Amino acid sequence: MNNQDLLKIAEEFGSPVYVYDSEKIISQYNRLKNAFNQVKHLKINYAVKALSNISILRLFKQLDAGLDTVSIQEVKLGLEAGVDPSKIIYTPNGVSLEEIEAVAKLGVQINIDNLSILEQFGSKHPEIPVCIRINPHVMAGGNTNISVGHIDSKFGISIHQIPHLLRIVENTGMNINGIHMHTGSDILDIEVFLYASEILFETAKNFKELEFIDFGSGFKVPYKEGDIETNIEELGEKLSARFKEFCKEYGKELTLAFEPGKFLVSEAGKFLVRVNVIKQTTSTVFAQVDSGFNHLIRPMLYGSRHEIHNISHPEGKERFYSVVGYICETDTFATNRRISEIKEGDILAFDNAGAYCFSMASNYNSRFRPPEVLWHNNKAHLIRERETFQDLLKGQIPADLSDIENKVDE
Repeated sequence: MNNQDLLKIAEEFGSPVYVYDSEKIISQYNRLKNAFNQVKHLKINYAVKALSNISILRLFKQLDAGLDTVSIQEVKLGLEAGVDPSKIIYTPNGVSLEEIEAVAKLGVQINIDNLSILEQFGSKHPEIPVCIRINPHVMAGGNTNISVGHIDSKFGISIHQIPHLLRIVENTGMNINGIHMHTGSDILDIEVFLYASEILFETAKNFKELEFIDFGSGFKVPYKEGDIETNIEELGEKLSARFKEFCKEYGKELTLAFEPGKFLVSEAGKFLVRVNVIKQTTSTVFAQVDSGFNHLIRPMLYGSRHEIHNISHPEGKERFYSVVGYICETDTFATNRRISEIKEGDILAFDNAGAYCFSMASNYNSRFRPPEVLWHNNKAHLIRERETFQDLLKGQIPADLSDIENKVDE
């Protein structure tokens, strides 16, 4: 997918528009799979929350991947995409017992991360296999909002509560078939990940009927040229060896599971916008585009970096620009960024727009959410239409306010 392909997509479908390259998704999936090819039983569950378009889920089904879901709606999307329930794991946080029970009826793997729900669910449904999410109290991740394995995190059951956990399992007679952890996103230090894994292995020894151990994900992808990333190959070599060793100690061949999202789809995505205005102030040159944090919130929410390229004039002289949106408050995508000279009407392409971009988009300022396009077999496929004004009104019910006029007169 080159610049000319992207420009044609912008011309055909308008801007702003999200574009995903299926070839890149497939290559990332194969890279992770190959890194752990020494493991006899490997399961890769794509984290649906990263990008939940049903065409993307169908792509992962074709790759024989499973799905990691966090809501009953994501579970139903996976089923709608044709994914077998046995290949879906449901890992919610803070949801009601009623939702968990409803999901259990759909036949997917349940993953519980708090003692209260574990005891309630186990008491009522001891026959349903359950995975337990452990909080290893290991700080990992590129931002406090996405570091979820530390001691103050709302996620998982503390390793210090293992005795209480074991009492619940014994009292209910429930079947624990998996152990899970997720330390955070944008993990760089493999040794920290391996340290957390040792905690998980030690915890796993308390359960005699395990089928799998889920190590979460959070692998970092590069956000700019020369950027550091998780060394998947090194992690694969070291963790595979340790996992095989543990299986021998455990006396059973277990499945090693992961739940990557960003690693699989981030680099496959491009976000295309059109420049509305070049605005020169006393200190800054703004490139104001036809989008905002209503479509791509990560730079404002996490301070995340997305490389931005002027694909209309890629060979132009580089100048410094602050790229900003059209939302009616501070709405900055990039500050003082070197980009090929921009003119009004140019198309800019944002890199790493495949994960947590469209899935976090909104209708703030009553703007329409953009379309999504899948670039597959050298052809652009529209996989979500641009919203219309009728989409904004959908679900709204005009109230009867006929009495207001009389009250105003009074």
